[in-house]
Amino acid sequence: MKEEIILILILILSFNSIVFGGINDRIVAYVDTQAITLSELENKFSETKKILPDIKIEEVLNTMINRVLLLGEAKKIRLEAPTEEEILNDYIDLKIKALIRIKEEDIHNFYRANPEKFEGKQVEDVWDEIETYLIERQLNEHLKLHINELKQRTCIKIQL
Repeated sequence: MKEEIILILILILSFNSIVFGGINDRIVAYVDTQAITLSELENKFSETKKILPDIKIEEVLNTMINRVLLLGEAKKIRLEAPTEEEILNDYIDLKIKALIRIKEEDIHNFYRANPEKFEGKQVEDVWDEIETYLIERQLNEHLKLHINELKQRTCIKIQL
């Protein structure tokens, strides 16, 4: 009888520590039904702070929200890859980068408008460099627009 009581007490105490002791985190944002916790935000913030010391926690949270939005869209079209990073890259390549076209005229215009960047090199010598830069610039613009569209049609609640 005494052993049963001890066993019951141990079970009750372990249950209480599981239920009450394990809740040390809180939710700082919802993106539709997906939650971002304070611990996730703090981990990402400390990682990012090592690379970008002046970054604010709100910027990191916004980046995390953007990531959740893009991954959600990638899952809707059933993209799969070994890592989330690869899924994001595939999604961006498929939905945004595939739509970007750089004209020869744009490359020539950029070359003429920025002669100091090319130190007397011929346009043919820096063609790929200019094209890559212009693609990245357009990609960033399109990505911002796409994320803003996603944010408008998604329920986002921040509790920071």
